[in-house]
Amino acid sequence: MAIATPPRPARLGRLERPALTGVLVREIVNYSSYWRASTFSSTVEPTIYLLAFGFGFGSLVSEIAGYEYVEFVGTGTVATAVLFSSAFPAMFGTFVKYQFQRTYDAVLAAPVDTEELVTAEALWMAIRAGVYGCVPLVVAVFFGLDPAWGMLTVPGIAFVAGFGWACFGISVAGFASSFENFNYVVSAVLTPLFLVAGTFFPLSELPEWAQIAGELNPLHHCVELVRHAAFGWDGWTDLVRLGALVLFGLVMWRIAIYAMTRKLVD
Repeated sequence: MAIATPPRPARLGRLERPALTGVLVREIVNYSSYWRASTFSSTVEPTIYLLAFGFGFGSLVSEIAGYEYVEFVGTGTVATAVLFSSAFPAMFGTFVKYQFQRTYDAVLAAPVDTEELVTAEALWMAIRAGVYGCVPLVVAVFFGLDPAWGMLTVPGIAFVAGFGWACFGISVAGFASSFENFNYVVSAVLTPLFLVAGTFFPLSELPEWAQIAGELNPLHHCVELVRHAAFGWDGWTDLVRLGALVLFGLVMWRIAIYAMTRKLVD
């Protein structure tokens, strides 16, 4: 008599929705306890840059690259808000969670793998970047920037850029052995990229080598997309810039998964 073999359980796929949802819900619940401080730091600093440069230099330079200076800076500081609300929280938050709080050890004890953990964390930070990135734009509207229908795409642009920078921050945290290692990244990578992004002055005024470096800068692509969303699209050039942000996000996503798998899985 043949013995019936029990059916084999269905093989789990990659990026299971319940696993992603579980990590996201945990982040949302945890975020409810400190959202005020996080919102303050992620929105006030870019706004201060906007007010200081827009009205400080704006009193000396009324127009730049065909825009009023406060409008030029107001659209540019969206990328600054995206950077501050994605890369920096990803670096420091990720390091604390796996090094000191052991949060990720507990998460991985559930049916969640490193790929799902990293993806959900990056998505959560990208959502926050999509919201916080709009704050400087709203402030600029109150100070004279004319609203435009294209501005409705800014949360999406900030989300895509924020996902890439969140994965960048997670990657840095995955390879770092101490908080001191972040100083190298902030000083040698993020600060130069921040300055050569076209936020406070056009890249056309810089030396040729700096212009080439700027065109390879994901922050610059974010700045240009937001600026064109406010003042008029540039056709295929903007599609290429959006593709560059998507590519940056995908590359950094895979690096982040590798870095955290190396750190968390023996």
